Amino acid sequence: MIYHNDAVTITVAGVVIAAVIMVAIVATLWWMLHPPASFVQKLAREAETELERMVGSVVVVFSQEIESNHMMALAAKLASGEKSELLAIYVIEVPYTLPPDAAMPVEERAALDALGAAETIATNTDVSVRTDIIKARSTKQAVLDLAKREKANLIVLGSFREGKYSGAPLGRTIEEIAADAKCDVLIGVEGKHGTLLYEEPGSPASP
Repeated sequence: MIYHNDAVTITVAGVVIAAVIMVAIVATLWWMLHPPASFVQKLAREAETELERMVGSVVVVFSQEIESNHMMALAAKLASGEKSELLAIYVIEVPYTLPPDAAMPVEERAALDALGAAETIATNTDVSVRTDIIKARSTKQAVLDLAKREKANLIVLGSFREGKYSGAPLGRTIEEIAADAKCDVLIGVEGKHGTLLYEEPGSPASP
């Protein structure tokens, strides 16, 4: 009987093919253990990053025309979640017929009331807030100057007080601030059937 020894021949091509197969197997296993993030997950991460950047320092604006209580509640919640600095200001426009620092008791009382409510809203959300009353010839310029000085990341504006203007909920001042601000601007307009984030004093409890 004749026995033949089967010799195993190793060629360069065989080694290359084996290496390719091994790399493919390792890559497949790694992909299975580290699946790529979905498009939705990427959007969520980007939104979270943008939110952190946007609400680093927040300025909420009140004035004789701009009602921002509902936006103050939202700003306080944002600041609470992102550990942001919160500043509420009330701008009193001084007519050119009066000195820049003229006493305006009616407007000053309204400012104190508005900022007092803002402090209450912030306290209820466990957020610290700074408040300031600013007298200026122009609400727009006062807001932009303060935002630049404070290095604000976000300016928060409400809508015009109900009944003061008919028709459009936004006015020229709000539009100009939004157009010229160097940071993000968040404008909130209350819907007729919307739900506020805070309760007006004396209002019935929500169902």
